[in-house]
Amino acid sequence: MQRPVRSDRLGLLPPFLFDEIDRKRRERLAAGADVINLGVGDPDKPTPGFVIEAMDRAMRELSNQQYPAVGGGLKVFREAAARFIERRFGVKVDPMRHVLALLGSKDGISHLPWAVTNPGDMVCVPDPAYPVYEIGAVLAGCRVHKLPVDASTGWKPVLSDASVPAGARLLWTNYPSNPTAASADLRFHENVLEFCAGRGVIVASDLAYSEVYLDGRPSRPPSMWEARNADIEQTRAIEFHSLSKTFNMTGWRLGFAIGHAEVIGALQAIKSNVDSGTFNAIQVAGAAALDQFDHADVEAMRQRYRERRDAIIPSLRSIGCEVEPPSSGFFIWARTPLARSGSGMGKPLPSMQFAGRLLEEADTVVVPGAGFSPRGEGYIRIALTVEADRMRQVGERLVGLAP
Repeated sequence: MQRPVRSDRLGLLPPFLFDEIDRKRRERLAAGADVINLGVGDPDKPTPGFVIEAMDRAMRELSNQQYPAVGGGLKVFREAAARFIERRFGVKVDPMRHVLALLGSKDGISHLPWAVTNPGDMVCVPDPAYPVYEIGAVLAGCRVHKLPVDASTGWKPVLSDASVPAGARLLWTNYPSNPTAASADLRFHENVLEFCAGRGVIVASDLAYSEVYLDGRPSRPPSMWEARNADIEQTRAIEFHSLSKTFNMTGWRLGFAIGHAEVIGALQAIKSNVDSGTFNAIQVAGAAALDQFDHADVEAMRQRYRERRDAIIPSLRSIGCEVEPPSSGFFIWARTPLARSGSGMGKPLPSMQFAGRLLEEADTVVVPGAGFSPRGEGYIRIALTVEADRMRQVGERLVGLAP
């Protein structure tokens, strides 16, 4: 008898639960429906012209057409990342010791457990959370310990000896959060670092949406490295940054990590063995982007997302969705309306059921919270990926959809 082709580890990965909704979306499109997709978190606007121009110049250079720079990325990109961290967060880092270029932050996130854990080690992840934290841990042969978050905790984990098992090796945070849209202040990061330092736990912060703040400078997300007890030379931690949402560069696949030299070095060692790095020209363009993170085009992007957020929230509330306007990030996390009849009367509608109704009756795609975790049940995630007038059009379609 032949062994199955698929490895056992693939069977340990969390299931993909959106197939049915995607099938229905394709059916509606094939029928000629005007489907508004608020599911995929992919910017709908082009990369700023100043980034494309830098790429155009860089890709014509012979040195940028050869194998990418080894050893953590191009010096020009790592220096630009270090300047960004200092200008934006007031944190000074060594670009050659504390910065690592990545093929997008997902690349670094998924590979980090390979670099700092051994098989059987425990990785702590928020629940619900971005699935790649769990996926990377599973593929590295680790045990996954989920830290429950919900509205009562501000969608943040409560850390204690009871909630975090002894011997945990790695702990993930993600604020602004995908999918819950929650934000965190410096006090939260200080508490996490204090708790983990005393237990030998490496902290990994995913700060992919640092520049997508929607209510002006007061709502700018902080970096973990701004915490009073964070020391880039002493604190065994790492933070992941992405150019995808800030500069509409999702397809370019470029990000970077800032961290303790040993943690950065371990991740760099993994990446040196499994990939050849990011195309040099993309890194040159990324350096130009980071040096102009306060460009008018970036501010216009924030204004656009703010308008989209404000256009859809009144409509969600009108059909009974409880929703807290996110101050930063790329998503809205809304509780489904309460059922008015049946065995579930008075409870939030199941998220898959409500997402199905939105697609079937309002030609609108959202992501059901249950697709992230059973703890996401009763919620939907909405991406700010269409213009404000289309958001208002969604609102018009929602009329009469309340249970």
